[in-house]
Amino acid sequence: MRRVRGEARPEWREITERQGLVFNTPSSAAGGGTRPYWDESAHYEFEMDEILALESQVELMHSMCLEAVEHVILTERFADFGIPEYAWDAIVASWRRGDPHIYGRFDFRYDGSGPAKLLEYNADTPTSLLEASIIQWNWKEDVFPKADQWNSLHEALVDRWKEVKSQLPADDLYFCWSGADPTGEDHMTTAYMQETAAEAGFSTVGLEIEQIGWDTELRRFTDLEMSPMENIFKLYPWEWALDDEFGRHMVAELPKSLWVEPLWKAVLSNKAILAVLWEMYPGHPNLLPTFIDDPGMLTEYIRKPKLGREGANMSIVGAGMDTETTGVYGREGYVYQLLDPLPEFDSYRPVLGTWIVGDESAGLGIRESPGLITDNGACFIPHIINP
Repeated sequence: MRRVRGEARPEWREITERQGLVFNTPSSAAGGGTRPYWDESAHYEFEMDEILALESQVELMHSMCLEAVEHVILTERFADFGIPEYAWDAIVASWRRGDPHIYGRFDFRYDGSGPAKLLEYNADTPTSLLEASIIQWNWKEDVFPKADQWNSLHEALVDRWKEVKSQLPADDLYFCWSGADPTGEDHMTTAYMQETAAEAGFSTVGLEIEQIGWDTELRRFTDLEMSPMENIFKLYPWEWALDDEFGRHMVAELPKSLWVEPLWKAVLSNKAILAVLWEMYPGHPNLLPTFIDDPGMLTEYIRKPKLGREGANMSIVGAGMDTETTGVYGREGYVYQLLDPLPEFDSYRPVLGTWIVGDESAGLGIRESPGLITDNGACFIPHIINP
């Protein structure tokens, strides 16, 4: 693994916007200032043996996470996750039914030597998908046509939709995002997922989640035409939904209205799962010691809110690197994870976002930032596998 500087394509901005990257907001540059969110003036290079090792580690981590969900359900650990009690039985039912899942993103610390270390699992509403799938593949084809890339995301998503089609109650599939997102990222990510489902044979409709109606007499979700909604993909976190009356309807009407990602992903998308994994697999080479609501034996650690996003409300303690970020998360509690600082390449620190689709690894997207915490100022950097 190495970081290589280069030249961006002369019309890279117009090219990426045509391909759907309309949320190219400025990101943080080393030494202050800004840089583009999509930054192809540098890229990362890997050897094939590194990628093969990472692929196997991702799939192993996925299987361990599924075992951890079973463990949480059997031991009724929901309170440790800050999940409201009214949803507990429904989570168990969702898991036992095998409500279908599509995708997720594991974020790893990796520097090219030794095993990758799991930092967190974005199992419910992972973004940076369009960049990882379409944008960086087209960049590779333009700039390094003879090289390879860890990227079968598009084909894998289409195939996964085909696999789950028979498990969903109808052929119509709604794709919903929050209109409150000012960047357009959620909308474009959802639109891309809608495209992959359409290729798989679904009849699809896009709709802001705020536009979903609720028929109080028939007790069903409706679209703008008052038609019932039975299959719904949402780029809207379960923890947000479960915090209001809308979420109570979602839970009560399962599986008549089936949501993707499924309700049982509320367990996996919570950082408390990192502590459960460490309890189940202590000393595992892909895990960092992590504890719930207390640092335990740790003297150097990063404190993360169980339901935090984009690096908000995190605190680093140790080795002269003390720092913290602000935000609106934390009332649900925290996990404490051993501090293993991200590696530094040319004054930037990368996080490897490795994708799982269904039960198989499917690609890599790299975000990097000048600081120790990967926040909403991180940018996306493409990669290749050396020929």
